[in-house]
Amino acid sequence: MTARRGYPAVDRFRVAAALLVVCIHTAPLASFSAAADFALKTLARLAVPFFFTATGFFLLGELVRPGLRPRTLSPGVRRFLKKTGVLYAACTVLYLPVTLYAGNFPVENVLGELVRDAVLDGTFYHLWYLPAALLGVLVVCGLLRFLRPGAAAGVCGALYLAGLLGDSWYGLAKQLPALKEGYDALFGVMDYTRNGLFFAPAFLMLGALLAGFPARRRPRACLAGLGCSLALLFAEAFGLRALGWPRHDSMYLALVPCACFLFLCLLVPRGGDAPFLREFSMLVYVLHPMAIVGVRGAARVLHAREWLVENSLAHFAAVAAASCAAAWLLARLSQRRRWDGRSGTAPKPDLRRARAWAEVDLEAVARNAGALQGCMPAGCRLMAVVKADAYGHGAPAVAGRLWQAGVRAFAVATPEEGAQLRRCGITGEILVLGYADAARIRELRRWRLCQTVTDPAHARALARAAGRRPLPVHIAVDTGMHRLGTDAGAAPAVAEMLRLPGLEVRGLFTHLAVADSPAPEDAAFTRTQLDAFEALARKLRGAGYTLPPLHAQASCGILNQPQPDCGYARPGIALYGALSTAGCAARLHPVLAPALALRARVVSVRRVPPGEGAGYGLAFRARRSTRLAVVAIGYADGWPRAAGEGRGHVLLHGRRAPVVGRVCMDQLLVDATDTGAAVGDVATLIGADGPERITAEEAAEAAGTIANELLCRIGPRVPRVYLR
Repeated sequence: MTARRGYPAVDRFRVAAALLVVCIHTAPLASFSAAADFALKTLARLAVPFFFTATGFFLLGELVRPGLRPRTLSPGVRRFLKKTGVLYAACTVLYLPVTLYAGNFPVENVLGELVRDAVLDGTFYHLWYLPAALLGVLVVCGLLRFLRPGAAAGVCGALYLAGLLGDSWYGLAKQLPALKEGYDALFGVMDYTRNGLFFAPAFLMLGALLAGFPARRRPRACLAGLGCSLALLFAEAFGLRALGWPRHDSMYLALVPCACFLFLCLLVPRGGDAPFLREFSMLVYVLHPMAIVGVRGAARVLHAREWLVENSLAHFAAVAAASCAAAWLLARLSQRRRWDGRSGTAPKPDLRRARAWAEVDLEAVARNAGALQGCMPAGCRLMAVVKADAYGHGAPAVAGRLWQAGVRAFAVATPEEGAQLRRCGITGEILVLGYADAARIRELRRWRLCQTVTDPAHARALARAAGRRPLPVHIAVDTGMHRLGTDAGAAPAVAEMLRLPGLEVRGLFTHLAVADSPAPEDAAFTRTQLDAFEALARKLRGAGYTLPPLHAQASCGILNQPQPDCGYARPGIALYGALSTAGCAARLHPVLAPALALRARVVSVRRVPPGEGAGYGLAFRARRSTRLAVVAIGYADGWPRAAGEGRGHVLLHGRRAPVVGRVCMDQLLVDATDTGAAVGDVATLIGADGPERITAEEAAEAAGTIANELLCRIGPRVPRVYLR
């Protein structure tokens, strides 16, 4: 699978690649040296292979997992095809006036020419990339449906070689009459072989392989490989140019290793991703021909053709500046208005009218994931637990942001929760941690979910229902919690499940019962659990079984316990910057930032004289002249009734105010005498207000529960406001 955190260098290089494409179409050095301009153009030929490799890495990487045969297009692929198709249609309409003005609109065989251009050559000279991406993704997905990744890569490589002979190596094909006739016939159907049939599949497949079979990144080796392959690229380009062989110069043999080593170099830096740069770079690519037209028009109006057009470097600078300015403006406008279909983040509700709301900082979730990943040993991947609507934070939004940060495995409680993530475009591994009956196997297959196997009887029932097409599962092992799972001492029972032909076992896991406790006896019990789990793994390996990835550690296990040799770790509550209780000790201390703040509106303030009662049962009695504030949130919104009667607090104007009386269904009462609260003010129940902060752990302790329950109880009528 792809890696756990974002790849900022990939996002930044997208901008450089877009500018390299501008170089191809403006020839910046042509006024000074034809050889230098050709060298720059040759280097710029890396841009489009980079774009295709990035698409393959992030979109198709999961398809090359061993044993996987995707029978349908994943939601992520379908979303990509839809989004790219809409973009292509919009660009076609945008450039139609320019096409008509240039006289490039076909007058004979209009329908055939339009279909050919739309599918293969592009409806404008730079738009060929979009149909190539669409067709290339379909070709690679089709190959991976019927072939193993290695064989599919071989087919893509053969297609690339065939396209190569019709591009920069065309002079070689011309020397063979039969081959020349074949290519001449081919060019009656398409203008170039740099399309989604010959060019795109090779680099899409390359990106998928780099994601599906990640190796340890060695920066020096990657840089050395990039340097050598660039030298080969320049030698090949200049050599073929001297021979006069190229029909076009989009495809070279050395482009493949160049793209491979370049992408490996860009994978080395880790950190947050930059979605704005992705959109910005695509807009630069799309808009730069329009900028060329605009710069030439401005040069004519300003009588500055000598400087803005004939001076190639100034022409490039003007086109690049105009393209970047327009792209930046449109990308900013798009970010403000866009409904993010993957993350599920809707436009912010009007907080001036909201009675209560929860603010969720998705960047804090991503940073927490990176910090937790840093606590794990090398080779251990993060499986983000997003069950119970991501602990009340909103599963589609959280999973979407974690996907952008590089997380490729998620855990939910029910098939319904897994289906929700798939519908929002989340791909990768989704494990259902809870029990699901074998009768639900069609649902599990439809949404490509991994199911937890709880015991041998459950395993046999799932295997019978699966038939000849194995169902992906993880086997739960009971090491002392005595909830779900097969006893760790029953190695033969686990071995039986590993052998069942109807199951594809992708994981083996256990759950720790007291990993959140610092008490010596609890730490010893946790160690006993881990020892039992590791002993089972040793027995199975000794019996000749090749085990799938193991996982045992949840949030407190990651923070408090030594890390076993596992393939996954399953953080839940810690992803959201909280722990189950305020006293949960942590052997390791990553910087975890709370991701959620819960706020509600003050809707009434009244004076209550001494001795007066208020609320249900008159549970509050004023001991002094009291200003009671009514806050519009109650137990129907998920705020615990047990947090009333002076046990809980809210923040008003940066000061603590106790919750008095009984919490009602839709409101609660606050003693606001010392805060100067007024109608319309905002009360903070979880989060910061000025110098004060109420953590989820503190609020949960006041209600006699844990932060997990408190956050999960925040109801659906409390809108989530996502901060990006």
